[in-house]
Amino acid sequence: MLTIEGLTTDYGPVRAVDGVSFEVPKGSVTAVLGANGAGKTSLLRTITGLVRPSSGTVRLAGEDVTRLPVEEIVRRGMAHVPEGRGVIAELTVAENLRLGGLWRGRQAAPLSEIYELFPRLEERSSQPASRLSGGERQMLSIGRALVGRPQALLLDEPSLGLAPVLVAQIMAMVRRLADTLGLAVLLVEQNARSALSIANRGVVLNLGRVVAEQDPDKLIADDQLLHAYLGF
Repeated sequence: MLTIEGLTTDYGPVRAVDGVSFEVPKGSVTAVLGANGAGKTSLLRTITGLVRPSSGTVRLAGEDVTRLPVEEIVRRGMAHVPEGRGVIAELTVAENLRLGGLWRGRQAAPLSEIYELFPRLEERSSQPASRLSGGERQMLSIGRALVGRPQALLLDEPSLGLAPVLVAQIMAMVRRLADTLGLAVLLVEQNARSALSIANRGVVLNLGRVVAEQDPDKLIADDQLLHAYLGF
C-alpha cells in the first residue's frame, strides 16, 4: 500500500533522511524507531509532502505521489496525525471530527462509524476538546483522520505524554485499525517496546538512515541494537 524508495531529505546542508526504503503492506503496522534526531518526524513529513525530498519516491497504492501537493496526497488516501495531536480546543468533539471530512463531502465517513471505533468520543461529542484527557485527545486526532477514509495512516508519537495504561490502550487501538479497516499504518515511536508489541515490522533509524529492518521479535531480542540506537 505504501512504498518508500531511496527517500532523501535535506534541510540546507543537513541531511535529515538518507536513502530510506521500506514498504508498509495493507492491514499491517510498521514501527519506525530511533532516538531523538534520528529523522523519524522528517521522514513522515516527507512522505506526506509537507517537506519536499531531494530524491527518492513515495508510492501510495502503486501510484507515485512524491511531487504532488499536500492536499492531493491527502485526497489520494494519505492521513497524517502529527505529534502533539493538534485538535482545536475551542471546538466540540463532533466539530473536530467533521473537519476531517470537509474536503471529502458526501464521501466522508459518517461520525457514527468513528463513534463505533471510539465509543468514548460519542460520550463526549458535544463537549469542547479542551475538556478531554490526553488519551481522549489522541483518539480524537486519529478519529478525525479516519473521517477522510484513508488508505495509509501515519502516526507520529501517539503515546507521547500518556500514562502507561493509556499507552497500552492507544497501541491496541492502532493494531485494531490495521486489522479491522485494512489500513497501512506507519507508526513513529520512541516507546520501542510498546510499538513493537503491535507491529508486523520494525525499522530503526539513525541519523536519517535505516540501520535495521526486522521482525519485531528479532529486534526486541537484539540487545546490542537496542542499546546502540534506542538507549535500552
